Amino acid sequence: MASRSYTSFLDLAAGGYLDLPQAPRNLPKVMTVPGVLTDADNGDSKDAGSDASSSGNRERKIIVANFLPINAHKDPKSSKWSFTFDEDSLYLHLRDGFPPEAEVFYVGSLKVDVDVKDQEEVAQTLLEEFRCVPTFLPTDLQKKFYHGFCKQYLWPIFHYMLPMSPDHGTRFDRGLWQAYVSANKKFADKVVEILNPEDDLVWIHDYHLLLLPTFLRRRYYRVTLGFFLHSPFPSSEIYRTLPVRDEILKAFLNSDLIGFHTFDYARHFLSCCSRLLGLDYESKRGYLGIDYFGRTVYVKILPVGVQLRRLEVAMNHPSASTKVKEIQKQFEQKKVILGVDDMDIFKGISLKLLAVELLLHQYPGLLGKLVLVQIVNPARSTGKDVQEVKAETYEITKRINLKYGFPGYEPVILIDRPMSLFEKTAYYSIAECCIVNAVRDGLNLTPYKYIICRQGCQKIDEAMGVAAGTARSSMLVVSEFVGCSPSLSGAIRVNPWNIEAVADALKMAISMPDLEKQLRHEKHYRYVSSHDVAYWSRSFVQDLERACKDHYNKRCWGIGFGLSFRVLALSPSFRKLSVEYMVSAYKKTKKRAIFLDYDGTVVSDMSIVKSPSPELISVLNHLCDDPNNIVFIVSGRGRDPLGEWLSPCEKLGIAAEHGYFLRWNKKSDWEVSTVTADNDWKRIAEPVMQLYTEATDGSYIESKESAIVWHHQDADHDFASCQAKEMLDHLENVLANEPVAVTRGHNIVEVKPQGVSKGLVIERVLSELSNDGKLPDFLLCIGDDLSDENMFESILSKASCTSSGIAPEIFACTVGQKPSKAKYYLNDTKHVMRLLQGLASASCGKPEGILQTQVSFESSSPV
Repeated sequence: MASRSYTSFLDLAAGGYLDLPQAPRNLPKVMTVPGVLTDADNGDSKDAGSDASSSGNRERKIIVANFLPINAHKDPKSSKWSFTFDEDSLYLHLRDGFPPEAEVFYVGSLKVDVDVKDQEEVAQTLLEEFRCVPTFLPTDLQKKFYHGFCKQYLWPIFHYMLPMSPDHGTRFDRGLWQAYVSANKKFADKVVEILNPEDDLVWIHDYHLLLLPTFLRRRYYRVTLGFFLHSPFPSSEIYRTLPVRDEILKAFLNSDLIGFHTFDYARHFLSCCSRLLGLDYESKRGYLGIDYFGRTVYVKILPVGVQLRRLEVAMNHPSASTKVKEIQKQFEQKKVILGVDDMDIFKGISLKLLAVELLLHQYPGLLGKLVLVQIVNPARSTGKDVQEVKAETYEITKRINLKYGFPGYEPVILIDRPMSLFEKTAYYSIAECCIVNAVRDGLNLTPYKYIICRQGCQKIDEAMGVAAGTARSSMLVVSEFVGCSPSLSGAIRVNPWNIEAVADALKMAISMPDLEKQLRHEKHYRYVSSHDVAYWSRSFVQDLERACKDHYNKRCWGIGFGLSFRVLALSPSFRKLSVEYMVSAYKKTKKRAIFLDYDGTVVSDMSIVKSPSPELISVLNHLCDDPNNIVFIVSGRGRDPLGEWLSPCEKLGIAAEHGYFLRWNKKSDWEVSTVTADNDWKRIAEPVMQLYTEATDGSYIESKESAIVWHHQDADHDFASCQAKEMLDHLENVLANEPVAVTRGHNIVEVKPQGVSKGLVIERVLSELSNDGKLPDFLLCIGDDLSDENMFESILSKASCTSSGIAPEIFACTVGQKPSKAKYYLNDTKHVMRLLQGLASASCGKPEGILQTQVSFESSSPV
């Protein structure tokens, strides 16, 4: 676990880059140094107080992205900087979904270099006039962070491209990774400068800042923190190749809400959490949630929308109408297919060109009547791969135009230059079909923009000569590997690698009847116009606030070192069991009952040898020898192994198979539960479980006298989990009329008689002691798994209902820090042994063979 002496560990993990000089001066702070909130007991929960002016009750949203939504220009003569908002930036328009009274701050880098001597003035101007906090990264760090790790390594992997050789992608470089860590820490420092963690909402964007949640969560345990990934999230087979896969995955989980464009991306993320971290997810009232150390991390699936206001302004621009008339004249009597793509290896431009070439070859009648206008946006990164794609694009375009073109006609018009939005809207408005043929893309808003522009506006309609009230139409050919594909059900979906299928789709699109085009367009327009960027932003923030509504209902601790840091959130009444306090209560009481689970409690799950150690036998014997004690081992194991292993403990009570068999000591006979008289249900259950065992490599069946257990801890995690869910449903159906219960536990599915549980063991033992007038005034119950929760629930409810009116000392304790019905916890089996040794010592001084407990446990701190 982390302690405050390790608060600089992340700095150490980041290597030398964290020693780079800071900006000349920190920006004015809304909230300065971190403080500590006092909790119900010792105040270990770490959060912020404010010693400066705060935002009061005003809503504040802090948007963190790699680049600020700012255009910066430096006058070469006066050396003065000028700034304007970048109206094309998605992040700028997030505020459209926020309440009017909300303050919005932006944290990110500028797209231009700023001299160190100008950074203070620039930062002050941006904060005061634009509410932007710039993160100035040194040139070398920026190059290694953005152009190195982000664009040449992380971005290709997230798009399913593995660096199989140095010629095809950048191999993992520890120096680039350290630069990535360092840059994320600098972003975190800037967020902290303006953050009021009790009131503000922080929304982080995209793969450049994957580690930022860890840095912020380490500083403020309860900060409201959302993360949205705008790129694809790869399948587990791809993601698992990352050498730093665990660090990144755990950083994701330090958010409160994680957003993805599609369910496929979310499914891949959840699969990685399952395979790499052993975490399962469940749907909670319609929301996907992952239980992570007492916190629920929610997963949201919602694609980004277009900036409607921005598109409307562009379409109403006078130059847009002029451009429409120009394009109409240029392509008169021709069908225009439009493509708008970045110049990179994943956009599939060359595959699109090959499909058009095949289309012209198959249908010569289209020559002179069909034109592909391919607009190429500037490349976002430099590298050999981009140059190769560009060269291939030009080569194929030249070949098509030479082969199928003639004077006055070129089948492919390649526009490779920066183009304003109003000019693009003109092309969108004219095109009869738009094709997005990317082999992998996070979302791609091009189809959404095309649909809005095809709907038109008054000025565009006048320029095109379209009468008011005319039905609109559009056609889309969309790759099935693009994030927007699931939301466009009327589009023709294609596999971009299948050139013949893409050519057929294009022919279908331009040949489709007008009525069909209109109906598809209307369906798409209803969705796109109602799910704009404001809707997306508003929906995400609402879910983020819902995810954080219980932040202050739990006590929080930071645990883990470096980038493995996470927050443990537990009930305020949940605390570590103190040996000193236990021994004190133990000595004051006269009648005691102690109930102990076996595996994972007094014997470690990590040990291959499951028989008890000599130390455990000695401790149990000394506890049993005290005439004031009743001690029981309550386990799911069979009575034969337990009876054999624990035979040296003659006075020890044993409840085997969850209490189906029970004996009070070695000399007494086994008492058998009377809840069911026959095991005919086994003839039904065993063939079903055998079927799944044969189909699931690594699984096996354990047959007990009263139950059957299917184990799958050694099988493939994902497949076995699916099989376990299916088996559970199958068994519940075939055993619906049988007196048995089918339960799913950690890596098991168990069928056992109804009315058999560890909780009933507690009730039975306490009932008999009460009948004998020996009801205990000290109760201790320790266990580690789900089956033990019944014991905790029973001991807390049954024992508190005493006729004497004097409440006994009750200690329900789980092993491991995790949400539980128990009120106490111990870290592991070693701490359980030390506790039992302390109790044994209190019973009979210092018995031979028992180590005197020397370790002092804190009464409530988990550190």
